Amino acid sequence: MPDRQPATRRTGAQTRAEAQRIALELFSNQGYEATSMQQVADALGIRKASLYYHFRGKDEIVRSLLEGRGDEARALARWVHEQTPSPTLARDAVLRWVDSSSREKLRGIRFMNANPLLVGTVARRAGVDVGDELAAVLDALLPHDADPRRRLLLRMAFMSLPAAVAAAEPGTPDEVTVAAARAAAESLVAAAARP
Repeated sequence: MPDRQPATRRTGAQTRAEAQRIALELFSNQGYEATSMQQVADALGIRKASLYYHFRGKDEIVRSLLEGRGDEARALARWVHEQTPSPTLARDAVLRWVDSSSREKLRGIRFMNANPLLVGTVARRAGVDVGDELAAVLDALLPHDADPRRRLLLRMAFMSLPAAVAAAEPGTPDEVTVAAARAAAESLVAAAARP
C-alpha cells in the first residue's frame, strides 16, 4: 500500500496527478482487479466521492495515463516541427523521448506490459493510441515514403524504453533500464542514419 500522504490542500490538477500515481502504484503492487477506488481514495487521503469527481472509475484513471503519454508524444511532434532540420534531429528527438522517463512512467510501462488486454480495451474505447502519436513524430522526422528500413529502425528507437522495461530482470534499477534504453536508441538511430 502506498504511503498515506498528510492531508494538504491540493489543486484539482495536483489531486488528479497524485491519484494517478497512487492508483498506478496500487495496480502494480496488488493488481488492477484487486484495487478498489476506495483504496485509492484512502491512500490519497480524500473521500471516495471526491475521487469520483476526478475519475469515474479505474478505467478512466488508466485512460488518463494513456492520454498523458499521448500528449507528450504530440508535444514532441510539435518540438520536432519547430526545429531546423539537421543530421542530429532524429537522435535529439529520440533521446528527448527516452530521457523524459520518470519512475512513474516506467511503472506505467510495466503496468501496460503486464496488462495488454486491459490497456488495449481502454485505449480503443477512449480512442487513444500513443503509437499513432509517435507515428506523427516519425513522419515529422522522415517522410512516409522514406526507406522502410530507416523508418523501422527509427520506430524501434522510439520503442527502446518499453523494450528495455520488458527485458529487464526483476529488481533492475530504473536508472539501469533507462541507460540501456538510451544506448539501444542511440545505436538504432545511428543505424537508421546509414544508407
